[in-house]
Amino acid sequence: MEFVRAVVGSTNPAKVEAVRRVLGRLAPACAITTRDVQSEAGAQPSGDEATRAGALARARSALVAAPEAEIAFGLEGGVILDGERVWLCSWVVALDRAGRSGAASGLRMELPPRLAAGLSAGRELGDLVDELFEVNDSKRQLGAIGMLTSGEVSRTAAFAHLVAMSLAPFLHPDLYGNPDRREGVG
Repeated sequence: MEFVRAVVGSTNPAKVEAVRRVLGRLAPACAITTRDVQSEAGAQPSGDEATRAGALARARSALVAAPEAEIAFGLEGGVILDGERVWLCSWVVALDRAGRSGAASGLRMELPPRLAAGLSAGRELGDLVDELFEVNDSKRQLGAIGMLTSGEVSRTAAFAHLVAMSLAPFLHPDLYGNPDRREGVG
């Protein structure tokens, strides 16, 4: 990939490092900046569609906020409330100035049932995880996934896989050349 300037629609260190790791291998000459943008999905997106929309909004807003960037990344974590079960979900959207995009979803894992009430009441997962493990600002470090796996899988590592997957259309444009896939920068 020949991108030389990228922007991440977040200043969260776990998300930024995920993009740095992947671009360090796939576009090593690419400079990365960050912008603190809103996801438009609220502090705690609920549901797969809201989480994807939040990632797309972050990528779009980052491109607007960083006119020098050629590509933007929106990374969003959300939850899915499924009866008595609660699931962690995540989306990454890569978006360039021509409106070409790639998206990936994953990081799905069941969360402890005791988090359901707080999430249903609109609380943020990071705050609930901080209380559960008696830590501060876990979402900017290991995240729920890292805390629940005792550090075996960090939030950064899990997001890095999604960042790489979101770049598939840019790595193989001949396979993803459908112009109807364009998201538009707005």
